[in-house]
Amino acid sequence: MALADNTGCAKPSEDFPFPEIIELNVGGQVYITRHPTLVSVPGSLLWEMFTQKNVRSLARDSKGRFFVDRDGFLFRYILDYMRDQQLVLPDHFPERSRLQREAEYFMLPELVKMLAPKFSKQNSLGDDPCQSDPEELSPSADATRNLTSASATLPSTVAGGPGGAIAAGTGAAGTDIRRAGFITIGYRGTYTLGRDSQTDAKFRRVARIMVCGKTSLAKEVFGDTLNESRDPDRPPERYTSRYYLKFTFLEQAFDKLADAGFHMVACNSTGTCAFAHDQTDDRIWTSYTEYVFYRE
Repeated sequence: MALADNTGCAKPSEDFPFPEIIELNVGGQVYITRHPTLVSVPGSLLWEMFTQKNVRSLARDSKGRFFVDRDGFLFRYILDYMRDQQLVLPDHFPERSRLQREAEYFMLPELVKMLAPKFSKQNSLGDDPCQSDPEELSPSADATRNLTSASATLPSTVAGGPGGAIAAGTGAAGTDIRRAGFITIGYRGTYTLGRDSQTDAKFRRVARIMVCGKTSLAKEVFGDTLNESRDPDRPPERYTSRYYLKFTFLEQAFDKLADAGFHMVACNSTGTCAFAHDQTDDRIWTSYTEYVFYRE
């Protein structure tokens, strides 16, 4: 009786140390792919890793998966490119410049060229490359530029008339127009209250500061301190409630909002008793607090 062909599940040998199916742990994200996919681009970092004979030199996690200490969310686009050498990104992709850095790390020059910013005739090569990313351009960008050029031609006396708000927002050079909008930041916390006395309260540090609002406003205010990994494909003019800050100091968030012209208009907090210790009078409370900021 003929035996079934189990080459796809064959164990590694000395001549071929890698299995057909390979599990990768990239920054905590697990990927499963075929060995030919990882070596499809000669000269790339993955090609160098998975064509060597000394498998023991490659880092592994606790479950034996090959470990790569890079951005696990962006690696899916790297792996897609390795499959057919084509680049397909979602609309309004907000991580283009970061993905370009990942392509440079994995030594994929053709992918780096695909991700390179394209400059128009109006833009100089000295401009920040991130300004050409799709996420930095809103549907109302043309209208904003037209409004800027129009306000620059208005006389200074208009500031006291109906258009005064626009003139004040543009400044002397007529180049700094800031859009109005809301940004809400919130955080969850716990505290221990003993014997029903506030003097015995023990508070834990803030674990994470959440950011809710329009994507473009959140990026403008918090910049590189904004973690977008939980909602990476959100268009700039859409709202999200999944961003959070890379720091855990509320005062630092307040300072950034104040510097951007926002002021607090509302806040609220709730607290519930989660459980009480059996042997003590201490009660563990959980709380959630939100602060709403607005810029005119």
